[in-house]
Amino acid sequence: MTERYEVRLAGTGGQGAILAGILLAEAAIRDGKNVVQSQSYGPEARGGASRSEVVISDDEILYPKVLQPNVTLCMSQEACDKYGGQMGKDGLLILDDCHVGRAPTTQAVRVPMTTIAQEDIGRAIVANVVGLGVLVGLTEIVSRESLEAAVKERAPRGTEEINLKALAAGFEAAKASSVKHKS
Repeated sequence: MTERYEVRLAGTGGQGAILAGILLAEAAIRDGKNVVQSQSYGPEARGGASRSEVVISDDEILYPKVLQPNVTLCMSQEACDKYGGQMGKDGLLILDDCHVGRAPTTQAVRVPMTTIAQEDIGRAIVANVVGLGVLVGLTEIVSRESLEAAVKERAPRGTEEINLKALAAGFEAAKASSVKHKS
């Protein structure tokens, strides 16, 4: 992994971008990394813009904000319009193909996260965890074992198994992608 790895997860309120960021940060801590996680959301509980940012480093983190993400996951068109073009050099843009039609680059990885969540898992609400599986499957920024443990511990009570299935589906979708991103 590079000294500092910056991740932005963005979507619409209710899509779970903030929970996904918390899960990623928890997994990085389990892997012995230094981590800062922050979140921002609009005044609406659901429907407003939301984002979670995670900075992961082997070294001390001197500045806690994401400047130019190494990877951005966009779950909505609004999120892509706002954050999709703010990538660092060689950045990876991952899009939920179900909700994002336009992208600032043709190099984006498009995965139908919501469709996978609905059809394979039976609940569209776990599309965020599918996306997290895609992100980690492509970047290997944290270990799969640590991410699974974070899901077991942090997912809302009673949803652990469905979230683990969603995570596995995301890893499978990452395998189907021809893109690998160095972390």
